[in-house]
Parts: sequence; C-alpha cells; structure tokens
Amino acid sequence: MTAILVAAGAFMMTLIGGFVAQRTGDRRHLVLGFAAGLMLGVVAFDLLPEALHAAPDEIHGVPQALLMFAAGFLTIHIIERAVAIHRSHEDEYAEHTHGRSQSHGHGHGHGHGHAHSHGRQGVGLAAAGALVGHSLMDGFAIGAAFQAGSTVGTVVAIAVVAHDFADGFNTYTITRMYGNDRRRALALLGADALAPVTGAGITLLFTIPEHVLGLYLGFFAGFLLYLATSDILPEAHSPHPSRSTLLCTLLGVGFLWLVIGFAG
Repeated sequence: MTAILVAAGAFMMTLIGGFVAQRTGDRRHLVLGFAAGLMLGVVAFDLLPEALHAAPDEIHGVPQALLMFAAGFLTIHIIERAVAIHRSHEDEYAEHTHGRSQSHGHGHGHGHGHAHSHGRQGVGLAAAGALVGHSLMDGFAIGAAFQAGSTVGTVVAIAVVAHDFADGFNTYTITRMYGNDRRRALALLGADALAPVTGAGITLLFTIPEHVLGLYLGFFAGFLLYLATSDILPEAHSPHPSRSTLLCTLLGVGFLWLVIGFAG
C-alpha cells in the first residue's frame, strides 16, 4: 500500500513536469536544451547501468544490453532517414513540375508534406510512448524496492519521484516538438503520470523477467540517445546558438546525476 501512495506522488510530479514544459513560451530553446540534458542523464546514469545489470550475458563478446542499445539507436535512425529520403524525393519531384501543371504539382506537394508531417508526429508519439513505458518500470521499481525493505523503498521512491518530473517534462516537450497537437501531448502526459501507479500495482500481482526488462532498457536507451543528440540538441541550438542553451543541457545532466545519486 505504501508503494501505491509513493507512486501517487510520482503521478503528481509527472504532471508538474509537464505543466512546467507548457509554460516556457519563447524560451523553447532553453527547454529543449534542458530536456536533452535530462535525456542524456537518463541514458548514461540510469538506463544503461540497469540494462547491463539485468542483461549482462554476452553475444560474441558484447553484452546483450549493449547490442539492444545499438539496435535502438539504429532503428530510430533508419526510420528518420527513411522519412528524410522520402521527403527529398518529393522535393525533386516538385522542382521538375512544369508551370502548366503547377497546381497539380502543388497538390502532390501538400499531400506528401502531410504524410511527412504524420511521419514526424509518429516519431514523437513513439518516443513519448517509450517514456510512458519507462515510467511504468519506475512503478515496478517502487513496488520491488518496498518488497525488499522500507529503507530501500524510501530511497528509491525519492529518486523516482524526482525523476518523474523529468519524465513529464520530456514527454510533453518531445510530443509537441514533433508536430503533435496539445491534446495529444496532454493525453500522453496523463498516461505517463498514471504509469508509475499502474506499475506499482502490477508488482502486487507478478513481475516481468529481469532479463527481458534489461533488453528493453538497452533498446530504449539507444532510442533516447539518438533523439537527444540528433534531433533535440540541433533543434535547441539552431534558433539560439547561445551559451545559455548549453548551460541548460549541462544542468539537465547534472540534475539527473543528483537524482540517481540519491538512489545509490
């Protein structure tokens, strides 16, 4: 029962994180810089260590968790490149459109642009969905920690509650960044907030095999690393290549370091 109450605290903290992300206004570049730092911190200090602990068995000299990490990075890279290549071909088509059929060409361009927009929205939804899955495992962690003892449970609870602020912040930010409307972003924020409570409740019934969780965490880490370094950071620095954006990224990494340190 204590684990459920702590998970309810994580629920509130997730919503607070999403609320803060909504109120950024013209400081979007600072928000994206901070979000990228949080994501890098999650990957380096949380996901990869847990994945290696849960799935340490090696295949041809490499831990399975790290193979899944590379697979996650490459999967999202291939998806994004496919969308970019498709868009490039559309641009070539538009350039060769004759003036007489200009309206026809514009019609195609609009349709393909709409498809491209849906492709980018899908990437954002997938990323936010992965964050919801991670929050679900935060709930597992709370439940398992309290099964191990109240002291361990309290320490893990502090880390998870603080961490879920970052999860809520990132879920809303990344959903909106990829062109999804506010309604979708709020729906995913709500799902992310409910996930820890659900995860803690599930631990009262059964647990997912540790090895399977390790493989998932490794894949998810690669997924997040790609988004942070290839999409979010370039987006943050393109309109405002300032020291303040870089500082926000460093603050995001440092914040996660402190949070994970409390869990140690």
